[in-house]
Amino acid sequence: MSDHKRLSPLFSARALFALLVVSLVVLAGCQPSDPEAVPGGQQTDGSAEQRVVVYTSRQPHLIEPLFERYTQQTGVTVEFTSANEASLIERMAAEDDQTPADVFITVDAGNLWFASERGLLQPLESESLEAIVPASLRDTNNRWFGLSVRARTLMYHPDRVDPSELSTFEDLADPKWAGRLCLRTSKKVYNQSLVAMLIEHHGEERAEAIVAGWVSNLATDPFSSDTQLIEAVAAGQCDVAIANTYYLGRLLADDPNYPVALFWANQDTTGVHVNISGAGVTTHAPRPDQGQRLIEWLASENAQAEFAESNLEYPINPNVPASGIVAQWGPFVADEVPLVVVGERQAQAVRLMDRAGYR
Repeated sequence: MSDHKRLSPLFSARALFALLVVSLVVLAGCQPSDPEAVPGGQQTDGSAEQRVVVYTSRQPHLIEPLFERYTQQTGVTVEFTSANEASLIERMAAEDDQTPADVFITVDAGNLWFASERGLLQPLESESLEAIVPASLRDTNNRWFGLSVRARTLMYHPDRVDPSELSTFEDLADPKWAGRLCLRTSKKVYNQSLVAMLIEHHGEERAEAIVAGWVSNLATDPFSSDTQLIEAVAAGQCDVAIANTYYLGRLLADDPNYPVALFWANQDTTGVHVNISGAGVTTHAPRPDQGQRLIEWLASENAQAEFAESNLEYPINPNVPASGIVAQWGPFVADEVPLVVVGERQAQAVRLMDRAGYR
């Protein structure tokens, strides 16, 4: 018989089972219990790389088709939450470093500026975004970038206004427009941004006189939406108004003979007021690289036509032309004051509008 003792079959099975259990326990201890527990939200098997989470104030029907196409082209799933910009900003602030959001997409530079000032957006190093997005349409520290351009200009009824009468935003304060002007409420960020630009161009005293002149010329109380005030122009309630172009575009899409036309304001002076829809990567993004790649894709030629056309806006990418109704409005000279000014002067604009009686 050999000097080595033979192990019984029962003992061998038990020993192997114990060894297997110990091995599994050791292996389990080396793996994170939560995939998100890996630094940066990256799973070691790469599965976390295949999704990106977006908070957006844009309507789902405008943005979801783009996200679906991004998934088709890249394999990355886009999960998004849609709500108004104020609630999303407060949500990100409350979530702090526990936020699931990688990207914040919203409208108006004022909202983007506010989010960045709250410390909710991080600077990006992106050669493609810097090459595509004009400096005036992005944050000076690259915390947010424009993705589409929206113009705010004059709307008028062609049967009651000769376009030769129209010229500038400032001219609407002239008494010749008394009882003929419609405006949207001062509570909307679009008008706060416009007034912020007036302050930048003219100083606070002159800007306040302009806004007070608008108030004196109102045909009726301010409206809660641009669509309502354009409809008021069409109905003869007023002759001229200030609105974003895409609101008129929607009405023209339903009725090409809709009786309201647009006029490009300030073409011989500062240029028409423009703003943006835009995006930034959140400060505590679990997947910042995925967030940046999504924003870069949205600014690329691959996505720009659809991104702009979905809301009848203008592409931010200079290589992508406007199309359809938007193209029919023709070219215009845009105000080139950096949109960071809109944010910096936002609170000042709100106080000025209040003093001028603009509600």
